[in-house]
Amino acid sequence: MKGHRNDWLLAVGVLVLAAALWFLLRPGGEGGWVVVTVDGTEVGRYALEEERTVTIGEEDYNVLEITGGRAAVTEANCGDHTCVHTGWISREGETIVCLPHRLVVRIEGASGGLDAVAR
Repeated sequence: MKGHRNDWLLAVGVLVLAAALWFLLRPGGEGGWVVVTVDGTEVGRYALEEERTVTIGEEDYNVLEITGGRAAVTEANCGDHTCVHTGWISREGETIVCLPHRLVVRIEGASGGLDAVAR
């Protein structure tokens, strides 16, 4: 079975499109910050590129892990653990919220993908 010229062009086109989408949508935001607020007050600002683990709070606590250009709450002693189940965030505007502890973790200034429509 031999391939036709159009079949090869289609295959190459699909591969080029897949590579372009991977570069545009890959996780990790260069130059971004992980901003942590508790009850509306900023309690921490961490570079997205620096790997670290931070415990926020004492009695009511959340553990924030920053690695590989992304951040997640990996542990918490709240009742519902929605913050832990949110998973990893890496793009500007993404947030993790823990309502019982009044904690908000958000990404600012990251240039890691598309999140708007161009006109």
